[in-house]
Amino acid sequence: MPAAVATPRLTPYTPPVVAIPAPLRIANYRAYWIGRFALTIASMMMVVVIGWQVYDLARATMAPRDAAFLLGMVGLVQFVPLFGLTLIVGVVADRVDRRQIARAAVALQMACAGVLGALAWRDALTIEALFVVAFVFGIGRAFAGPALSALAPNLVPRELLPSAIALGSISWQTGAIAGPPLGAYLYAASAATAYIAAAALFGAALGLLLLIGPVPRPEAATVSRWRSLVDGLFYVRHNRIVLGAISLDLFAVLLGGATAMLPVYARDVLHVGVEGLGPLRAAPAVGAAVTALALAFRPLNRNVGPVMFVCVALFGAATAVFGLSTNLLLSLAALAVLGAADMISVFVRSSLIQMHTPDAMRGRVSAVSMLFISASNELGEFESGITAAWLGPVEAVVAGGIGAIVVTGLWAWGFPELRRADRFADPDPVAADAAEIATAGDAKPNIAL
Repeated sequence: MPAAVATPRLTPYTPPVVAIPAPLRIANYRAYWIGRFALTIASMMMVVVIGWQVYDLARATMAPRDAAFLLGMVGLVQFVPLFGLTLIVGVVADRVDRRQIARAAVALQMACAGVLGALAWRDALTIEALFVVAFVFGIGRAFAGPALSALAPNLVPRELLPSAIALGSISWQTGAIAGPPLGAYLYAASAATAYIAAAALFGAALGLLLLIGPVPRPEAATVSRWRSLVDGLFYVRHNRIVLGAISLDLFAVLLGGATAMLPVYARDVLHVGVEGLGPLRAAPAVGAAVTALALAFRPLNRNVGPVMFVCVALFGAATAVFGLSTNLLLSLAALAVLGAADMISVFVRSSLIQMHTPDAMRGRVSAVSMLFISASNELGEFESGITAAWLGPVEAVVAGGIGAIVVTGLWAWGFPELRRADRFADPDPVAADAAEIATAGDAKPNIAL
């Protein structure tokens, strides 16, 4: 008899295990993360469509420089409510359930998008209406920013916070990649379509925020409301690392506001129209998202201060290159590098602020941080509009990039504590003193100011 042939034993196929980042395994953080993604897409759609529509309507009757000035005014209109409400929203974020604040703010933004959609549907949109809605939209952003920023650390354990911050940046940057092209292409179909789609995304974000269950909250402050208002400013003023990180971002981005002039470049410099505006607006987010993805899996742990300064200087250099470019591909590359450099700077700044701030003060400190960030963005748009009306759009962008490099050098000299920072959680005696004084105020309501 022929020898029996052994039947080979087949090893069952085991699909590869995809590692899910630890923060996303937490249901509350997962709902928060996806909600912020939808919120970011909607917000970026609104930014692109409102900016383009204001510039387009203005160019029908104005010269490019005058229209660029009006475009800068959009940033100022959104900055005014944030400036006026900063201290108030910080106190609210530390006294009221942060989930409820975020939900109400997103609902207000959804209403703004719906109003613009209805006006566009009736072909009744005017520059004046756009400015009014932009102002109300700024109110929603003023409350949403500190509440969402202060909420994130309550959703994950402290040891997962750097990864959660990086993942939050991925959510934001991915939304910032998808939002501008989506808004531009929908606007090319009709303005009403773009605004209605943004309203739907705001609604989705609101639904996801409603899924977040109860989270730990800091003990209610026992000090007066006025003391609560000034505590955030006091803490930032006396924490040299937090003050240096926030103010560096403020002045660098304030001067290097290339994105404010993107409608001008799309229409009058690169001649790519509204369809080209979407990729231009998304390019910084592409660079930032790739960088954020790397940081999520390999967070920066050493030499955080020097890295931040190098990246802010690179941000300025990339801004100047974009300003001089008349080639679409070179412009997109410069904007991608700009976004990557800014992402590392944002990651370092956010981690330093969260690690060096007591939880009971995170709402107030986040509100101060949001004021500086908005000043660097919205007020930076106003500054770019003023400079463009005076020097011209190209000259304004180039001068801003050079200014950002100069600011980096000045801050490296003026804030040696930040320049020498090696790790996020390095002990800072000055920060400890500021925290001790601020929290001591919570236990002594009779302290006179």
